[in-house]
Amino acid sequence: MPEEVLFKTEQQHTRSEIAEALVSAAEQIESGTVQLESDTETQDVAVPETPRFEVELERLTDSETGEERYELEYEIRWTK
Repeated sequence: MPEEVLFKTEQQHTRSEIAEALVSAAEQIESGTVQLESDTETQDVAVPETPRFEVELERLTDSETGEERYELEYEIRWTK
């Protein structure tokens, strides 16, 4: 299945700023409509009543440097 990225933003933030963004996102998810914003675009998306919710923590190791990094992902998905 081909993937089409409809919106993406990635920036460094403090834990406090991230927590604030997640609280805001949680409130929007609960209301049923989420507004995604970046410096250049805005997109609204309707979230259905019972989407699938996934939480994933990964440890990744750079094959060249051996440096480890962690990724904590919260994912909400649904089909139309």
